[in-house]
Amino acid sequence: MTTLGTGVLRVRHWLRDHPLALDSVLALAVLVAMVIGSFVRPGAPNGAAFGTRTPEAGSVLLMVLGAVALIWRRRHPMAVLVATAGLTVVELVGFDPPAPVVMSTVIALYTVAARTDRPTTWRVGLLTMAVLTAAAMFFGSAPWYSQENFGVFAWTGMAGAAGDAVRSRRAFVDAIRERAERAERTRDEEARRRVAEERLRIARDLHDVVAHHIALVNVQAGVAAHVMDKRPDQAKEALAHVREASRSALNELRATVGLLRQSGDPEAPTEPAPGLAVLDELVDTVRRAGLPVEVACTDRRPPLPAAVDLAAYRVIQEALTNVRKHAGPGAKAEVSVVRVGATAEITVIDNGSGGGGHNGDGGGHGLLGMRERVTALGGSLTAGPRYGGGFRVHAILPVKARTAEPEEPGAAGRTGENT
Repeated sequence: MTTLGTGVLRVRHWLRDHPLALDSVLALAVLVAMVIGSFVRPGAPNGAAFGTRTPEAGSVLLMVLGAVALIWRRRHPMAVLVATAGLTVVELVGFDPPAPVVMSTVIALYTVAARTDRPTTWRVGLLTMAVLTAAAMFFGSAPWYSQENFGVFAWTGMAGAAGDAVRSRRAFVDAIRERAERAERTRDEEARRRVAEERLRIARDLHDVVAHHIALVNVQAGVAAHVMDKRPDQAKEALAHVREASRSALNELRATVGLLRQSGDPEAPTEPAPGLAVLDELVDTVRRAGLPVEVACTDRRPPLPAAVDLAAYRVIQEALTNVRKHAGPGAKAEVSVVRVGATAEITVIDNGSGGGGHNGDGGGHGLLGMRERVTALGGSLTAGPRYGGGFRVHAILPVKARTAEPEEPGAAGRTGENT
């Protein structure tokens, strides 16, 4: 049974790949059916019986021509229909009783209906039905109401209806297939977009963590090297700050890498994401690195949404890092967090002479990462030199962020107190 099924499947595939051969086989089958039907006399007193008549040579020729025309029914459906309908009319008018040449017209009409549109099917089908039925009724010896005449009407009508149904089903299947393919393409594009967004988010987080802590490590290491010989106690304190900053960097990197290595859905974090609740710790770390910082937070209302709170923290962290790296010696920084209506405004300014933060417009990624964070939440960020010296970073964040990230309980803390 398996071998037989495989052979049938191969034959079907071959016939589908060679439509002309399939149409030739169909034409031969129609010819055989017409020839067999031509030996039956319809309307006989004792009922139709096989072998009661013999077809004339002209009828055989018309049947052969009608069958041969079906070989090209796919390439020229309308021309084949006109040819077979003309042969059928000749048979109905010139021979009595007529041979079933109408079978070839039925197949041709079905092909037209299956390969064209519905309006064409209606027009051509009705015209074919009317012409053939009228020829059978007016030129045959049987009464006009005989079942053979109505048989011509019924068979041509069913051919048009069947072809239209097949065409509609093919169109429906094609539409479903196209919709599935389009959905698959959309799904792939959405997956690629999400991957790109996630990679960008991870890159921003890694940059913020590494740039901030490594900058502090670099500064404290420089201090330790400078005072190692003359003030060993101060060098020891600077090295302690180096160790603390490096440990913090390692902890944050370990948490990020651990999240990336999870194969399934990430588990809930064991610690809240950094936010304005830990702003004092960030400021203390920067102060210990030698940068004086003043903080003014005038907001005492409920905490910001998690995504906004994290973005505000990262903006302040990156801005202070840039001040420490680029503002020059003797620089001071000021940080303010203010709620204005439905927005939170984050401002970091310094009075340095080194143009802190300019690297974000050059080869670095500091200002670029801040701007991407703020823009993703529907806010805006401006950064540039101040009049009279120094640099200013100003971010406006909506209190209700346009982000799809769920808010995590405890992820955002209350904005800090005045320091």
